[in-house]
Amino acid sequence: MYFLRPPLPVRSSQKSLQFSRHWCRRLSQAQGRLETEDDWTNFQQTRTSLKTLTDAMSKYGSTQTSQWSLRDSLHKPAKDATLSALLASGAHFGHAASRMNPNFLPYAYGTRAGITLIDLDHTLPLLRRAAKVVRAVAANDGQIVFIGTRPDIRPVVQRAAQRLGPQGFHVGDRWLPGTLTNKWQMFGYETVRSKRIVPDLVILLNPIQNMNAIQECALSNVPTIGIVDSNVDPRIVMYPIPANDESPRTAEIIAGVLSIAAREGIAIREAEMQRMRLAVDTAWEDFEQMYEQAEQATEDGHPSNAASFDY
Repeated sequence: MYFLRPPLPVRSSQKSLQFSRHWCRRLSQAQGRLETEDDWTNFQQTRTSLKTLTDAMSKYGSTQTSQWSLRDSLHKPAKDATLSALLASGAHFGHAASRMNPNFLPYAYGTRAGITLIDLDHTLPLLRRAAKVVRAVAANDGQIVFIGTRPDIRPVVQRAAQRLGPQGFHVGDRWLPGTLTNKWQMFGYETVRSKRIVPDLVILLNPIQNMNAIQECALSNVPTIGIVDSNVDPRIVMYPIPANDESPRTAEIIAGVLSIAAREGIAIREAEMQRMRLAVDTAWEDFEQMYEQAEQATEDGHPSNAASFDY
């Protein structure tokens, strides 16, 4: 029995060739070992039919150029946020349009189905501005506190504070009233005198539930950064970031960007300290070398050279 091979195109795309090879492997695995001539004939007929179908249909449809992969934003956050990442995390969803704060209007994109949509074109530059503030505070040996008192964002603030080392702290359960304004009675005189109790920067992931902390930071002149939703007045914090404050993924992205910026600031400070140590050591070595030369000149009976070393 003879089978007519249908005409095949002269050139086939790389995608169709890979598809044909894939199905050939699948067919050989499904049919097992080809032992007789009939098995080989059936295999050739099926392979030819699949290749013909692939070449005929390859010009239709779409071509996938990029592939999205889920990123572990809690343990491996991105250095810089993007609009696509914020959009995928749901950062643009606000509260009901009837609950929108009038002062939030500059950051609102519009409403849909009764829900306020946040303009991420404002969120991204404000997030980058906040990252610059965090980097500068960390580079000047500042203490940074992350506050997130909801159970779903408690691991977020914990991981963010761990990235900063001894300069990072977090509050995940509840902000105790009087932590800053009543520090003498809460911590004791010796503790306040020997340790730094007042932080240099406070980052709030759910500011509306931590108004006591915001008020105490304002009274203690502590700058604040906060995720501000559509039902919140952006003026309650010094550096607002308009975004969905009820999305854990949004909190992971923002806290990750800010914590990495703080870690960069710490690295900048350590590099500067290392450069200063190297400069001091070099200057000290030069001083010792000049002192030895002066002593050698004195022993050799050249007082003029020894006098020139007199500072």
